[in-house]
Amino acid sequence: MVTPLQIPAWLVGEYPFVPKSFVTASGARLSYLDEGPQRDEAVLMLHGNPTWSFYYRNLIRALAPTMRCVAPDHIGMGLSAKPENYDYTLATRIGDIAALVASLDLKRVHLVVHDWGGAIGFGFAARHPGLIGRVTVLNTAAFASTRIPARIALCKAPVIGPLMVRGLNGFAWPATWMSMHRRSLTTIEKKGFLFPYDSWANRVAVSAFVRDIPLDASHASWAALAEVERGLRHFRDRPAMIVWGGRDFCFNDSFLARWREVLPQAEVHRLADAGHYVLEDARDEVVPRIAAFFSSG
Repeated sequence: MVTPLQIPAWLVGEYPFVPKSFVTASGARLSYLDEGPQRDEAVLMLHGNPTWSFYYRNLIRALAPTMRCVAPDHIGMGLSAKPENYDYTLATRIGDIAALVASLDLKRVHLVVHDWGGAIGFGFAARHPGLIGRVTVLNTAAFASTRIPARIALCKAPVIGPLMVRGLNGFAWPATWMSMHRRSLTTIEKKGFLFPYDSWANRVAVSAFVRDIPLDASHASWAALAEVERGLRHFRDRPAMIVWGGRDFCFNDSFLARWREVLPQAEVHRLADAGHYVLEDARDEVVPRIAAFFSSG
């Protein structure tokens, strides 16, 4: 079990931050990073499954000297609380982020979203379009799709899915190599991604995230995702950049094509040999590019 807000000594070099806490409406403790100048404008970085704010550590270090950076760990993920009986749904996660932003009294929010962070981030943005400035999209979706890789569909299946994801760590562990292509994670990087998910109990939200993928209208989160998709129209006039790993086994180029339609004004960088963890896999190229995008505004 990960002790709340405790970062092991071996990880401090890779994750040299002091997390803060926020209590959600349902009483769960959400851990988040708040680095850089304490202004009312911030870059909000939203991770997906099975990552956590660790995914954004290098981007935070690049931006924090001049820009405020807020990077939460969704409930059940990273250093946040991992309650067994939480409403691990898209609508609740959007509400958690909206409440966190309100508590910080932010007047301008720039987005960086990856994986499930896309639906969560644009769900929040659709509720507060006037707050949103620049947007960076990293291998994600914020719209409905019936496409799902067979290996993820298996993790989503009743009974066998939780046994694989929670019992055998059959989602977070494979992601440490399946999501990379240009390079392999170092031993410390791999341990950093995995250490919050070291037991059946601590993998509750990893499994719940997979089960919350809506593939048709019968799913409980289908309506919430449809609302997120409708809200995308608000952001066709915002400065936007898409950085896309072309070797993503899940969010492939069909999703990129959809983003080109959704954000026709976006500057697009497709990295043909980068994987799903594009910010990690191609960090020497991607981090400076995103930093330049935000500094240009």
